[in-house]
Amino acid sequence: MGGLTYTLVVNGSVYGSQSARSAYQFAQAVIEQGHTLVSVFFYQDGVTNGTALSVPANDEFDLTKAWQGLAKEHDVRLETCVAAALRRGIISEDEATQHGLTQNNLAEGFVQAGLGSLAEAMLTQDRVVQF
Repeated sequence: MGGLTYTLVVNGSVYGSQSARSAYQFAQAVIEQGHTLVSVFFYQDGVTNGTALSVPANDEFDLTKAWQGLAKEHDVRLETCVAAALRRGIISEDEATQHGLTQNNLAEGFVQAGLGSLAEAMLTQDRVVQF
Protein backbone atom coordinates (compact mmCIF):
# COMPACT_ATOMS: atom_id res chain seq x y z
CA MET A 1 0.00 0.00 0.00
CA GLY A 2 1.32 3.45 -0.92
CA GLY A 3 1.53 6.42 1.38
CA LEU A 4 -1.35 8.73 2.13
CA THR A 5 -1.83 12.25 0.79
CA TYR A 6 -2.10 15.09 3.30
CA THR A 7 -3.09 18.74 3.45
CA LEU A 8 -2.40 20.73 6.60
CA VAL A 9 -4.47 23.71 7.73
CA VAL A 10 -2.51 26.16 9.86
CA ASN A 11 -4.52 28.71 11.88
CA GLY A 12 -1.76 29.84 14.24
CA SER A 13 0.45 32.85 13.62
CA VAL A 14 4.06 32.48 12.58
CA TYR A 15 5.15 33.50 16.08
CA GLY A 16 3.06 33.85 19.21
CA SER A 17 1.64 30.34 19.34
CA GLN A 18 3.01 26.84 19.01
CA SER A 19 0.54 25.65 16.37
CA ALA A 20 2.46 26.74 13.26
CA ARG A 21 5.71 25.20 14.52
CA SER A 22 3.85 22.01 15.47
CA ALA A 23 2.35 21.91 11.97
CA TYR A 24 5.82 22.24 10.47
CA GLN A 25 7.15 19.40 12.62
CA PHE A 26 4.13 17.27 11.68
CA ALA A 27 4.77 18.06 8.00
CA GLN A 28 8.33 16.81 8.34
CA ALA A 29 7.12 13.61 10.02
CA VAL A 30 4.51 12.98 7.30
CA ILE A 31 7.19 13.21 4.63
CA GLU A 32 9.71 11.13 6.60
CA GLN A 33 7.10 8.38 6.96
CA GLY A 34 6.77 8.16 3.17
CA HIS A 35 3.49 10.02 2.80
CA THR A 36 2.87 12.93 0.43
CA LEU A 37 2.22 16.41 1.74
CA VAL A 38 0.31 18.03 -1.10
CA SER A 39 -0.37 21.43 0.41
CA VAL A 40 -0.45 23.61 3.49
CA PHE A 41 -3.37 26.04 3.72
CA PHE A 42 -2.71 28.99 6.03
CA TYR A 43 -5.94 30.42 7.40
CA GLN A 44 -6.93 33.10 9.93
CA ASP A 45 -3.78 34.28 11.77
CA GLY A 46 -1.89 31.46 10.07
CA VAL A 47 -1.51 33.67 7.00
CA THR A 48 1.25 35.52 8.85
CA ASN A 49 3.47 32.52 8.10
CA GLY A 50 3.55 33.86 4.54
CA THR A 51 4.95 37.32 5.18
CA ALA A 52 8.26 38.26 3.63
CA LEU A 53 8.74 40.91 6.32
CA SER A 54 9.20 38.68 9.36
CA VAL A 55 12.75 38.85 10.72
CA PRO A 56 13.27 36.57 13.71
CA ALA A 57 16.21 37.08 16.04
CA ASN A 58 19.44 35.30 15.10
CA ASP A 59 18.90 32.63 17.74
CA GLU A 60 15.25 31.94 16.77
CA PHE A 61 13.91 29.42 14.30
CA ASP A 62 12.90 31.09 11.00
CA LEU A 63 9.59 29.36 10.37
CA THR A 64 8.77 31.17 7.12
CA LYS A 65 12.13 30.15 5.67
CA ALA A 66 11.58 26.60 6.92
CA TRP A 67 8.19 26.39 5.15
CA GLN A 68 9.82 27.71 1.98
CA GLY A 69 12.56 25.09 2.12
CA LEU A 70 10.11 22.26 2.79
CA ALA A 71 7.91 23.38 -0.10
CA LYS A 72 10.79 23.64 -2.52
CA GLU A 73 12.38 20.33 -1.55
CA HIS A 74 9.15 18.31 -1.52
CA ASP A 75 6.95 20.17 -4.04
CA VAL A 76 4.39 21.30 -1.45
CA ARG A 77 1.92 24.09 -2.25
CA LEU A 78 1.92 26.85 0.38
CA GLU A 79 -1.43 28.65 0.16
CA THR A 80 -2.55 31.62 2.21
CA CYS A 81 -6.26 32.38 2.36
CA VAL A 82 -6.54 35.52 0.28
CA ALA A 83 -9.32 37.14 2.33
CA ALA A 84 -7.62 36.46 5.66
CA ALA A 85 -4.28 37.62 4.26
CA LEU A 86 -5.64 40.89 2.90
CA ARG A 87 -7.24 41.70 6.27
CA ARG A 88 -3.87 41.13 7.94
CA GLY A 89 -1.77 43.04 5.42
CA ILE A 90 -0.23 40.05 3.65
CA ILE A 91 -0.40 41.12 0.01
CA SER A 92 0.68 39.26 -3.12
CA GLU A 93 1.94 41.08 -6.19
CA ASP A 94 -1.32 40.35 -8.03
CA GLU A 95 -3.46 41.59 -5.14
CA ALA A 96 -1.33 44.72 -4.80
CA THR A 97 -1.91 45.50 -8.47
CA GLN A 98 -5.63 44.76 -8.23
CA HIS A 99 -6.06 47.05 -5.22
CA GLY A 100 -3.81 49.85 -6.46
CA LEU A 101 -1.09 49.27 -3.89
CA THR A 102 2.56 49.97 -4.63
CA GLN A 103 4.01 47.27 -2.36
CA ASN A 104 3.54 43.56 -1.71
CA ASN A 105 4.94 41.30 0.98
CA LEU A 106 3.90 37.72 0.29
CA ALA A 107 6.98 35.55 0.79
CA GLU A 108 8.45 33.70 -2.16
CA GLY A 109 6.99 30.23 -2.57
CA PHE A 110 3.62 31.17 -1.07
CA VAL A 111 0.49 31.80 -3.15
CA GLN A 112 -2.85 33.30 -2.24
CA ALA A 113 -5.89 31.09 -2.71
CA GLY A 114 -9.56 31.05 -1.84
CA LEU A 115 -11.44 28.69 0.42
CA GLY A 116 -12.35 26.70 -2.68
CA SER A 117 -8.79 25.43 -2.71
CA LEU A 118 -9.19 24.15 0.84
CA ALA A 119 -12.55 22.57 -0.03
CA GLU A 120 -10.94 20.78 -2.97
CA ALA A 121 -8.15 19.50 -0.73
CA MET A 122 -10.72 18.18 1.73
CA LEU A 123 -12.35 16.23 -1.07
CA THR A 124 -9.19 14.90 -2.70
CA GLN A 125 -6.58 14.27 0.03
CA ASP A 126 -6.64 11.20 2.23
CA ARG A 127 -6.11 13.31 5.35
CA VAL A 128 -6.60 16.98 6.26
CA VAL A 129 -5.08 17.92 9.61
CA GLN A 130 -5.70 21.28 11.29
CA PHE A 131 -3.33 23.11 13.62
